[in-house]
Amino acid sequence: MKSIAILASGSGTNAENIIQYFHSKDTASVNLILSNNKNAKVLDRATNHKIPAFYFNRKAFNSDLVVSLLKSVEPDIIVLAGFLWKIPQNLIDAFPQKIINIHPALLPKYGGKGMYGMHVHHAIVENKEKETGITIHYVNEHYDEGAIIFQAKTTVSEKDTADDVANKVHQLEYEHFPQAIEKLLHE
Repeated sequence: MKSIAILASGSGTNAENIIQYFHSKDTASVNLILSNNKNAKVLDRATNHKIPAFYFNRKAFNSDLVVSLLKSVEPDIIVLAGFLWKIPQNLIDAFPQKIINIHPALLPKYGGKGMYGMHVHHAIVENKEKETGITIHYVNEHYDEGAIIFQAKTTVSEKDTADDVANKVHQLEYEHFPQAIEKLLHE
């Protein structure tokens, strides 16, 4: 069975979706959840699913502590699901081409530092974009610049608010993220 580790900073809805997706399959399971936010709801979700979960601070993240925690579960893939910190080089080097992220826009547009969550959706509406979507990509040393694995699109109407766009994007995330992870695990 393949091993999945998740890094998340917030509520963990994507993490929970991934956990539930693989729960009924015998191909992979989520074996570790790590968060840089000690109050993140994702830690509660992990506890509810009996998955080991840990909080870490920036010092631990930039040391080899997080690398060691991850190596302890021998992940076949590390999933960033709403994780907001830039991944340090030691982590990228320890897990080459095994760290993926989901971004709430069609990269390369609306990527980079500070472009996450509602910041992206507000920018989409303000710029009167006709479409947006999700991008699943490999993580490298730069924000949102790793090789693109998968994209899915949705339309944006003139009447859509940032909340409307967020809802459309979340639906794409829930539908496609677990499937993209499963496909990568079997390549």
